[in-house]
Amino acid sequence: MTSNLEIVSAHYAASARGDLAGMLAPLAADTAWTEAAGFPCAGTYIGPEAVAENVFAALAKDWDGYAFDLERLLDAGERIVGVGTYRGTHRVTGKSFTARVVHLWYLEDGVVRTFEQVVDSVPVVEAAQTLPLR
Repeated sequence: MTSNLEIVSAHYAASARGDLAGMLAPLAADTAWTEAAGFPCAGTYIGPEAVAENVFAALAKDWDGYAFDLERLLDAGERIVGVGTYRGTHRVTGKSFTARVVHLWYLEDGVVRTFEQVVDSVPVVEAAQTLPLR
């Protein structure tokens, strides 16, 4: 049986190679995927299709080279924590960013039930803005 750590690790490996189907494979039909308030894709999306459209497609549309660099995975059984850094360049402004991020995964019966992003969204928002934040 594949462990929860292996399932999440496979998601990140798929992300690194640009394999959307592989990234979505461990999500349950009713997975609740939450992007942090203040982040460009903020909100909670239910199911793989909603995640693909509202998160991954939206990021690909607005950012060049958008990526997550995984630093470490922490195994807490049903809960897996991914720690790393986002990076990318906004297609309109040409500004690049890096931002620290933590991903909180909850898995049950071999599928992702919930995902929550905790991110320093300020660098991302600043890179997307044509005017400086006040």
